[in-house]
Amino acid sequence: MSTCLVCGYPKLNEPPRAPSGGGSYEICPCCGFQYGVDDDDKGITISAARQKWIQGGMKWSSRGQPAPNLWKPQEQLAMLTTSVKSKRRK
Repeated sequence: MSTCLVCGYPKLNEPPRAPSGGGSYEICPCCGFQYGVDDDDKGITISAARQKWIQGGMKWSSRGQPAPNLWKPQEQLAMLTTSVKSKRRK
């Protein structure tokens, strides 16, 4: 399992980016970001996608996969931003 760089959803099936640099083409069921398309083809940055998701109310994106029970997007996002800050300090 991998974490979405946009919203912090911790259960992506693949890493967002391959070691070679290419996108996985997986769509995050939480925020709807598609790696390799939204970033590479459309030029949307991770931070811009995150801001759009936050400003849109942090809604669950997938119609085919229901949101997890007791899903708390604010806590999910907080875990992502805490992890990013920790990596920058190293």
